[in-house]
Amino acid sequence: MAYPTELLTPKDLEVLEEWGRRVRREKANWKFINSLPDKFRKALEYYIETGDIRAASVKFDINIYLLNELRIKAGIPSTI
Repeated sequence: MAYPTELLTPKDLEVLEEWGRRVRREKANWKFINSLPDKFRKALEYYIETGDIRAASVKFDINIYLLNELRIKAGIPSTI
């Protein structure tokens, strides 16, 4: 059985990734994000651009559960 992403072309994946970035940028509460200390602000910005909360938590040395709570407070949706 193929995974759904195996049925998509690279162009399809690019379109989906850009859609996710756009949705995360539009829905984010930038006033809240910009009020955070640099470490947390940069981690959320990284997440908004990549959609990878695990990579953001590792890169900025933040507990993934804490980062996810900040994501929720910032109104950033969890997208594919």
